[in-house]
Amino acid sequence: MERVAGVLASRRGLLPAVLLGGGTGAVLGGPVAAIVLAVYGVLAARAVRRRRERQLADRARRRELDQLCALAADLRAGLPVEGAVADGPHRIARLARAAVRLADRTGAPLAELLERVEADARAADRGLAAAAAQAAGARATAWLLAALPLGGIGLGYAIGVDPVAVLLHTTVGGGSALAAVALQFGGLLWAERLGATPGRPD
Repeated sequence: MERVAGVLASRRGLLPAVLLGGGTGAVLGGPVAAIVLAVYGVLAARAVRRRRERQLADRARRRELDQLCALAADLRAGLPVEGAVADGPHRIARLARAAVRLADRTGAPLAELLERVEADARAADRGLAAAAAQAAGARATAWLLAALPLGGIGLGYAIGVDPVAVLLHTTVGGGSALAAVALQFGGLLWAERLGATPGRPD
């Protein structure tokens, strides 16, 4: 249920970008411009939101790992630990709780088990960071290709024509502009999916 609520909240967060882009486009250039700027507004807002979500998730994960490391150090020093070892639905918390159960049943040293959980999670993070760095080039190429039409518009002005007027105020130009934006939108989403970092543990 929480996941569904999060998806709905994130979609509602794109509504201001649609309204702002669409309204600005409608005032400046008519219905075609409204659709084009609404789509670009969604792409920009989505990119900003996803970047922020990744940063927040990375910070939360690092904090969990640091707490796990501190807990293991306290256990090795013989200090009492307060409350549950880990709480939450994420993989690190599940593994920490499993380590506690294993230590209770077998008498294995809990500090060592927690240190192994932490070491495994940090190794996985290093692998995911390397994969993300490899995928960054593909994402940059996709955004560069999406920006190429701006070069075409600039070239049109350089040779003395008004491509924006053609795109926004003629039937053929409007159809071409909408088709191009739809292809750009789909292409960027596809490139994002292909270049996504493989399953970060949650």
